[in-house]
Amino acid sequence: MTRLLLASVLCLTFAVAEPAFARDAAPDNATMAEIFNADQAVRKGISLGQKPDRAFVERMNADDAARRVQTRALLESGALKTGEDFRKAAFVFQHGQRPEDFLLAHSLAVAAAARGSTEATWIAAASLDRYLQMTGGSQIYGTQTIARKGEAPTLDPYNRDLVPDVLRTALGVPTLAEQQAKLEAVQKAVKAAQPTPPKP
Repeated sequence: MTRLLLASVLCLTFAVAEPAFARDAAPDNATMAEIFNADQAVRKGISLGQKPDRAFVERMNADDAARRVQTRALLESGALKTGEDFRKAAFVFQHGQRPEDFLLAHSLAVAAAARGSTEATWIAAASLDRYLQMTGGSQIYGTQTIARKGEAPTLDPYNRDLVPDVLRTALGVPTLAEQQAKLEAVQKAVKAAQPTPPKP
């Protein structure tokens, strides 16, 4: 009887034990925070439909690439430990150039959520959407607005039927109706910002 009771206690203990990473009390990585802040700062003030000058874009792309190299080094060295570390790393790779960058961003966001970052759910959805679009597919959450030169901003290609709104809401993504209202507002703002052609 005693052995049976002990076995039951041990089974219960192992069943409710948290994963090792959940017990870590490591602080957020300061270097990752600096990289993330720089990634976000360069994008402040850029609105959809606005076309920054070529020199700015080239400099931003070069700096983005350098930040991805730094972040990858932190990742591979095991320096990223907390949910916030992984969430911030996901944003850095979300601003990549290749489908592999977006897929890694998605994996980083999933790891961030697994480590308790409730704010990582949106970037998990957004990175998957971007990966799908960049590989010739359709986004499924509706996080990506595309503004091509001479065309109105759009969410397409977009498979609106696969994911129900309840899942969008769970991941911090606006519902289909909210997305459509926002898209129409953006389209209106972009159209208003375009120069009026001279009258003949």
